[in-house]
Amino acid sequence: MVTKFMLQKTVSDEAATPDWPGFLADIRARRKEFEQQKFISQDVIEGFRQRGIYRALVARRFGGDELSPAAFCEQIEMIARADGSAAWVASFGIGGVYLSALPLATLQALYGRGPDLVFAGGIFPPRPAARVAGGLAVSGRWSFASGCMGADVLGVGILPSSGDSRELPRMAVMDRSKARIEPNWDVAGLAGTGSHDVIVENVVVPEAWTFVRGGKSSLDEKLYRYPALSFAAQVLSVVGLGVARASLDEVVALAQGRASVTGAPSLGERAYVQLEMAKAEADLRAARCWFYEAIEEAWDALDHAEEASGEQISMLRLSSTHATRVAADVARRAQMVAGMSGMYESSPIAMHVRDAQMVTQHAFMGEITYQSAGAMLFGHAPLPGYR
Repeated sequence: MVTKFMLQKTVSDEAATPDWPGFLADIRARRKEFEQQKFISQDVIEGFRQRGIYRALVARRFGGDELSPAAFCEQIEMIARADGSAAWVASFGIGGVYLSALPLATLQALYGRGPDLVFAGGIFPPRPAARVAGGLAVSGRWSFASGCMGADVLGVGILPSSGDSRELPRMAVMDRSKARIEPNWDVAGLAGTGSHDVIVENVVVPEAWTFVRGGKSSLDEKLYRYPALSFAAQVLSVVGLGVARASLDEVVALAQGRASVTGAPSLGERAYVQLEMAKAEADLRAARCWFYEAIEEAWDALDHAEEASGEQISMLRLSSTHATRVAADVARRAQMVAGMSGMYESSPIAMHVRDAQMVTQHAFMGEITYQSAGAMLFGHAPLPGYR
């Protein structure tokens, strides 16, 4: 099937959207700043807010833009070409989908302050939360809260309980001021995401401000019938695609920028570099096309079905994991052909390699994805949490 995404050369919205080019250039120039301070600077978060990233997946009834999954992923991919960490934080604009599982009255209250709310948080490990007067008593520490430094609203994972009975894990939503952030994000890649620990101490959250992550939405618009957990994986895996594209761009720029000091052919004139770059280009484009094709199939299906099929959901998950693996491989191959130039800390390619590899480590893109996808190919049930 030929889709509009197959025919698209690369993400080219920068040229078509006057509001973006200078902003993306500024992000690109500040990559080291984000990596060293371990979070995305607040003025960049505000830049995302002004450009609609955080209202993109909010329902129009609340003043949002209600973009399609493909359109949102393309925005994140575009940002990832400037910086992987910035794109990862921007991807949590998916909060508009997560939060749609809150009761309708809660959503009306939440978005009463505007549709551009920045949502972040951590669900693991879900902490026991007893029912008390006024709601659920929330206390604990949660890791991997990407983008928490710039959030307006935080969500944390809880296990509601009544006596000895436990329920499905939920997320408890609260104002950022009710939590404390402990900066401890010390990792090899995506260091600028600020995925620090969030600590909450004895906060009572009304039950109406909790929801099952990936649970049924309170909204009936098409966007909120799209598979939420699959979408959560896609907005992260597309970061890898953008980073991999940036790594290939860097090799081309490197080849144009200098000649060999030994008199040997320049980088772009070497046969092995031409061969490897052509193969990497083909691999990246193929993975990207399948990624967007899977999105389009599931999205189109929702025009005449209440939900996507099991097979469509499996392809969403499998194409996402595949995209991250290909992207990491492409970034590493770009570093190889760049030679010593790609090994220095000052080289953007070195950062791209670290960031692309980090995407593959997320639980959504783990090896277990292949197991569940393979099980479904044979008509067996996947593992819990796959769809």
